[in-house]
Amino acid sequence: MAEISSPRRSSTPSTVPQKRPLGLEDEQHTPAVPSPLNPDSATSRARRPPAPREQREKKETLKKREAKGVDSVRAGTPESQGHGRKSKKTADTTSNLSPIRYKLPLPKLNDFDPPKAPVFTPILSRGNRQFYESSEHVYNRKGFRYTHCIADPTFPSSQYHRQSETEPYGPRVNFEDSSSHILFDQPGRSITTEKGFRMARANVGVREGKWYWECKILSGLKAVNQDTMNGDSKEPGGHVRIGWARREASLDTPVGFDAYSYGLRDVAGQKVHMSRPKDFMSQGDEFREGDVIGLEINLPSLALHRKVVEGSYNKAVDTADGLDEQHGIEVSDTIRDRVPIRYKAQLYFEQFEYHPTKELDELMNPSPVISNNAAASTSAPNPNHPLVPLRTLPFSCIKVYKNGRYIGTPFTDLLSFLPPASKPLTQPQARDGLDDGMLGYFPAVSVFRGGAAEVNFGPDFWFPNPCMTADENVDGHGDGDASANRLAKKPRAVGERYNEQVAEDIVYDLVDEVDFWTQDGGLRDAQKRLDDHATSNVGAVDPGGPGLGAAVQVTGGEQAGEIKEVVQEEE
Repeated sequence: MAEISSPRRSSTPSTVPQKRPLGLEDEQHTPAVPSPLNPDSATSRARRPPAPREQREKKETLKKREAKGVDSVRAGTPESQGHGRKSKKTADTTSNLSPIRYKLPLPKLNDFDPPKAPVFTPILSRGNRQFYESSEHVYNRKGFRYTHCIADPTFPSSQYHRQSETEPYGPRVNFEDSSSHILFDQPGRSITTEKGFRMARANVGVREGKWYWECKILSGLKAVNQDTMNGDSKEPGGHVRIGWARREASLDTPVGFDAYSYGLRDVAGQKVHMSRPKDFMSQGDEFREGDVIGLEINLPSLALHRKVVEGSYNKAVDTADGLDEQHGIEVSDTIRDRVPIRYKAQLYFEQFEYHPTKELDELMNPSPVISNNAAASTSAPNPNHPLVPLRTLPFSCIKVYKNGRYIGTPFTDLLSFLPPASKPLTQPQARDGLDDGMLGYFPAVSVFRGGAAEVNFGPDFWFPNPCMTADENVDGHGDGDASANRLAKKPRAVGERYNEQVAEDIVYDLVDEVDFWTQDGGLRDAQKRLDDHATSNVGAVDPGGPGLGAAVQVTGGEQAGEIKEVVQEEE
């Protein structure tokens, strides 16, 4: 057999070595922005959407400019005007990190009273449960969000207002954050409606960690032994959908209608997201009257979440959800631009609500018109997507349980919600890129024409999550880090989030009060009083010493914000 001779190695390469082609898996997990270790990443440049084609300026005639009174010399080029506006907008968003201040009239005497509970008017009863229409309170409407507040004399720099809660206290359905056609029971844990699909969100939301809640179907699809077995021709009891929803989700639609909510429908036990039902539960597992559905959500740490929205997430480096890591006490700025208003003798904070983004609207309903971001919007959502609203959270998922039995995981890689993934509607005084501390996923229930459901946020569940009952005998002795890690991996009851949320609101109110007090010169006045007191007791004080002046520089007290005047009218 003839021996095949190998070609003789050449002293010089015949071709220039080519770079390894970028695979699809690598492309999905490449940072959206170049990292410090690889600033000239060719992949990041290749994944950028094509630059928009420069539009030719349509110049106005001399007569039109003279009619408008515009001087051609001062008008400048369109490029310079555009850069000026952009830089001003950027400066407003990045440099001013204090809430907008408003000049308000002094509070009335009854403003110091605690907020009143809603007025309940009985409408109908289902079974042994009475449902009421709630009134004498405001509803969140498109573009605006409302929270209870109260006048407090210990908050003079905040115009004597701070956030408060109303009865019934504790985790429940939010009366203000529900459709106006939703009927409640008085504890605020059961809902129904006589209209089409309407949604209600809870008054507690989650931002990181593992959380669990339950929903019992009070009226919906009849059980098999009620219809088919007995041959009854009863009217259907309505429909119920349950899931998790962000604040941008519409309240006049079912859970899972848009990209801002993930839901389960009782019909065939299907999962629904962006109005696209898909099979999830097997035949016979769909939920009917009397069933208890448990929903668990897993979200990564806020530190990892910020990496995703900032574009620095890297799959090779960020290999865990970050919940077991210690990130210290530093947190990002929480800015709440809101103004107290009076509605039916009660006080509310009014603020701009986060609005659906055109990127997610395009994802749900792709436009046939080719746009500049067409190439970017067609790619599936992933943690390193060029468009921030389409970036997903690694290690995130939603798990479903039925009557205490694990069914499956219908949703993974949930969409991110921290700014700039969430943004308010573009309008005057609405600032982008700010987190008000209440962004996240909320338990949500939607009911349809007689459907009724009851929520249970724990800790006493009807069917506890099997993962919550494991390792309950941990006494805390031994390795403290190991015990903390075991507890961090267990889901928590959503009801436990209520007290944490109240504590966060108190801290945010105190931070705003100190910030406004500093802007009004409070630190300088305190420094002067301290110097006068020290001089009268121990002699002259070193003017070069740190004192409270250093604190003024740290807190930014030298930069007083503009106070806007608001004229309120009694409604």
